[in-house]
Amino acid sequence: MRHLFLIAAALALPLQAQFFNPPLDIALEKENMLQTPTFGTKSWFNRHFRPEFPHVELSGPSRLGEFVMGGKLELSLKNYLELVMANNTDIQLQKYTIEQPRNAITRSMAIFDPAFTARFNATRSTQLPTSSIGGGGTVATLQQPLVLNYQQLLETGTTYQFQFNESKVSTNANNATYNPALTSTMQMSFSQPLIRNRGRSNQMISVVMAQTRLRGSQFAMEDSVQRLVQTAELAYWAVIEAREALKVQEQGLVTQETSLKRSQRELELGAISPLDIYQPQQTYATQEVQVTQARYRLIQAEDQLRRQISTDLDPAYRTMPIVLPPDDSTVFDHEALVSTAVSKRPDLRAASTDLTIDDLSAQQARNNLRPDLSLTGTFSGTGRGGTELVRSGIIDSPSQRIPGGLGPALSNTFAFNYPTYGFGLTLALPIRDRRSAADLADAVVNKRIDALQVRQIQQNIRQDVLNAITQVESSRASVKLAQVAMDFSQKRLEAEQKKYDLGVTTLFILLDAQAQQINSQANVVTQSVQYRRNLLALLRVTGQLLEDRGIVVK
Repeated sequence: MRHLFLIAAALALPLQAQFFNPPLDIALEKENMLQTPTFGTKSWFNRHFRPEFPHVELSGPSRLGEFVMGGKLELSLKNYLELVMANNTDIQLQKYTIEQPRNAITRSMAIFDPAFTARFNATRSTQLPTSSIGGGGTVATLQQPLVLNYQQLLETGTTYQFQFNESKVSTNANNATYNPALTSTMQMSFSQPLIRNRGRSNQMISVVMAQTRLRGSQFAMEDSVQRLVQTAELAYWAVIEAREALKVQEQGLVTQETSLKRSQRELELGAISPLDIYQPQQTYATQEVQVTQARYRLIQAEDQLRRQISTDLDPAYRTMPIVLPPDDSTVFDHEALVSTAVSKRPDLRAASTDLTIDDLSAQQARNNLRPDLSLTGTFSGTGRGGTELVRSGIIDSPSQRIPGGLGPALSNTFAFNYPTYGFGLTLALPIRDRRSAADLADAVVNKRIDALQVRQIQQNIRQDVLNAITQVESSRASVKLAQVAMDFSQKRLEAEQKKYDLGVTTLFILLDAQAQQINSQANVVTQSVQYRRNLLALLRVTGQLLEDRGIVVK
């Protein structure tokens, strides 16, 4: 019974919330990498011309020194799980599985990023004259166009554009009216979808898909963390089981040693035959082997536990001794636990997000099947500037030069003294669109498949919960039977000892009673730990493990 109280005490300590968050430096580093500053600011120039790439350096295990007492690492279940969440490498890896889906949301918003384009060309050409009007000799021309363009897509589907064109042309042709000639144009245009790609719901499909995939990744990560926590806690119970089993075997060795010494004394006094001493000696040697095996099983279990809290990474704690602290009649409501599992299991919630993605894919495919009708509009202003050459005739030399420059051209352009505007409709009619039809059919098939998979997971969850409840109830009954068997084995040993003292039984029967008593104690330890393992499995299949252990995954 002492073993049961020691094992139960390990679960008696309440667990406080453990927040599964990335370290502050990692969170800040990621935030800096995702920065998108506005053009013209100091941050923009630093981001695009002097980017700082992070230096990856892994830190060692943390918080181990908080639990060292007297040169030993003393861990309750609560403290142990705290170290698991802080140091376990597998759990730290799971943390990064949601970072790329989170970055995908930022990437999906890129379609709404404005684009600015600037283009300048300078072209000098020399050509033979093609007309007498231009004068004799070769014709040399210098063209210097400048184009500035700004374009952006809005969430409503509207695409608007601002474009400014400035062109300077210099030539030696005699028929030029302006030389150099400066021409500027300011144009504003838009395009608004009226059927396909109309509205925010269609434009934001990729963003909503990325957000939904992030939720699915978070649920999948929570499920993985839950399984890793279960594995870590199983390692904890394995150490307790190996430690208590070693104690039982060591106690049995003491009992067998006492029995062997008594038999040797009886042999010296002539109370037993020399042939009767071999059985106690063999029993004692066998018990020594069992103690040695139990000791190495404990060492192996402790090594597994050290791996869970990463003490194997720090030489200061790698070989430090680990000290772990030392009848449930709960009646389970099967259907209530099944309902709890259906509402809390992260793997089911992750699978359910696929149905949302299927709906969005179908919406996107239906949108692509629609005719593409767009309303377009444009408004522009034009200006002319430069040195004006006044001639009395077409081929006469200039009689007057009127100085000019860029100012008059820009003034006429932005005052819209010479406007041009227009509206139009553009229709792209899909006569036959097999690609979009196939995409829609795939979306419908995928939703049916995902719906069946959700149903399959629900059926599996129900079976898992019912099996886990059966295992818990079975192991609870096994603990009670093991306790009864241990009590009877103790009574039988006491009875055989009295009978042997009275000379009415043999040494062989007494040794057998001692072996049965040792085995019954070991069985109580095994069944008690197995009961805790089955309770742990029930918490995991119902999706309550992290909540029960006070672990919050974010």
